[in-house]
Amino acid sequence: MKNIISAKIENFMERSSWIRKMFEEGARLKAEFGAENIFDFTLGNPVSEPPAKVLGELEKLALDKTPGAHRYMQNAGFDEARLAVAVSLRKRSGCEFTKDNIIMTAGAGGALNVIIKALVDSGDEIVITAPYFPEYFFYADNHQAGLKIAETDENFQLDLQKTEDAIGPKTRILLLNSPNNPTGAVYSESALKEVGEILERASEKNGRPVYLVMDEPYRKLVYGSVAVPDVSNCYRRSIVATSHSKDLSLPGERIGYIAIGPDNDDATKIADAMTLANRILGFVNAPALFQRLAAKAQDVKPDMTVYTKNRDLLLTGLQSAGYDVVSPDGGFYLFPKSPVADDVKFVDDLKKKKILVVPGAGFGRSGHFRISFCCDTAVCEKALPRFADAMREAKV
Repeated sequence: MKNIISAKIENFMERSSWIRKMFEEGARLKAEFGAENIFDFTLGNPVSEPPAKVLGELEKLALDKTPGAHRYMQNAGFDEARLAVAVSLRKRSGCEFTKDNIIMTAGAGGALNVIIKALVDSGDEIVITAPYFPEYFFYADNHQAGLKIAETDENFQLDLQKTEDAIGPKTRILLLNSPNNPTGAVYSESALKEVGEILERASEKNGRPVYLVMDEPYRKLVYGSVAVPDVSNCYRRSIVATSHSKDLSLPGERIGYIAIGPDNDDATKIADAMTLANRILGFVNAPALFQRLAAKAQDVKPDMTVYTKNRDLLLTGLQSAGYDVVSPDGGFYLFPKSPVADDVKFVDDLKKKKILVVPGAGFGRSGHFRISFCCDTAVCEKALPRFADAMREAKV
């Protein structure tokens, strides 16, 4: 029988995310060969447990028997959570955020869908940069938006000319991701201010606002003295989507927020539109328990010890083996060049050595592959000789 499911979803299933495909392949191989014999670098699923303060606060909240603690609240979220986010953002950026600029969401994915729903009409366009997070295609399609791609340079930094060239009369949003998944690139304040000037010109030319949306769940995961700029200081029509999946190691709890830059024209109307979108998209509100937890944990910093160790270990080992790889400034990903042009084939060669990575083709940059190193250090140590073997064989 034909047409069992929608034709669109059937098509999406056939070309669904390489990340999930490889993760599911990893589950199969682990069941067949044992988890200790598979070196899985597929999913950005933090191995670190939530910080001690977070677990302590969660325990207190779970035991709290205050009546009504688990009832509906405003669709934008609890005042206490929104205020805590606003206070943290004010301290960090110097911008006048209030709770009315904040909407609590079901993770960054929920936040991005709410933003797009509230701002984009059918036929409008969203510009993204490559390499990109592949789910952006699905988010755009959810709201009948077109997607245009601007390439970054060989170090995965913004190519301002290509970015400007991608912006047209239908552009409504420039969606950036910094620190970036899959590359770990962090965009500088000077580059983002130039982007702001580009968008100001585009807004004036188009006769309507073009928004800069920054997807930044990896903001706190940076190395050394790297600083992630506050986009609200770079362009007045800015909006941030983020989550605590990575910085608090809570990916399964789906808690995040939208921060509407206070200098946006009619920020109140934008917030009202996004609050309604939060409801009508079916999220209704972010999880109550984890909103309260987020209110207690805005200034908790992630422990970068394991990520730093894994990054340095893999960088040294891969470069020694002959891989061309740019050192990431943030996140927990490496995006090396494949030693052969066909990255999908090379990923398959690595799979034969029980190493699971994701081909760069899935992120819009063929000839590379992504390594997610949010894993036990032992996995990195044991995999390195196999990476070296794969490189030697590729050169034969």
